[in-house]
Amino acid sequence: MEQSAHKHGLECKEIFAQLSAYLDAELPEATCEEIQAHITNCQPCVEFIDSLRRTVELCHGHASPERPAPLNEEAREKLLAAYREMIAARKRGEDPCPPQS
Repeated sequence: MEQSAHKHGLECKEIFAQLSAYLDAELPEATCEEIQAHITNCQPCVEFIDSLRRTVELCHGHASPERPAPLNEEAREKLLAAYREMIAARKRGEDPCPPQS
């Protein structure tokens, strides 16, 4: 079915823009009813919603790795000193990372 054949209050692009909020039940009831009425007769929107649902489910099932502990003060100071030396070497026109033998 072509998009121009739709006679709903919301166009497909407007539907797409609201789908995340729709799937998360964050929209007013009237807006949800308009979206439901639209997708009843719009296969491309149904396919897009199904794809978005699957994507959200996959993302929720993926556990993010734990963040590493912050560097201790000594390591932080060493890293900062090395960074400052690298910047100073560049300003002097030196190779901050010469080949090691």
